[in-house]
Amino acid sequence: QVHLVERGGGLVQPGGSLTLSCATSGINFRLYPMNWYRQTPGKQRELVAGITSDHNTEYIDSVKDRFTISRDNVRATVYLRMNSLRPDDTAVYYCNTRYKGNQVWGRGTQVTVSA
Repeated sequence: QVHLVERGGGLVQPGGSLTLSCATSGINFRLYPMNWYRQTPGKQRELVAGITSDHNTEYIDSVKDRFTISRDNVRATVYLRMNSLRPDDTAVYYCNTRYKGNQVWGRGTQVTVSA
């Protein structure tokens, strides 16, 4: 069974930084693209960043030049480094991959950006 476990959320002031991590198990991690999504109450979950198995990355416009997604295939972990955080980055952040045709999600980690 595939498990994704996010860590690293918390409360941070505007302009601050956080690094989220997502540890995986149950898959041959190096073969799978990995994504970070986020969701706020009343809104659809949105894709924030993705990284392919060969380390190509993509980002939504609002986080480009502020967020960096990376992966460690030895630790089977994907990261999201978030700099210059803004209040509108406040959300629950979820790790995601697609395995055997099914979307797999972690439980999420809350990120709150507030003074």
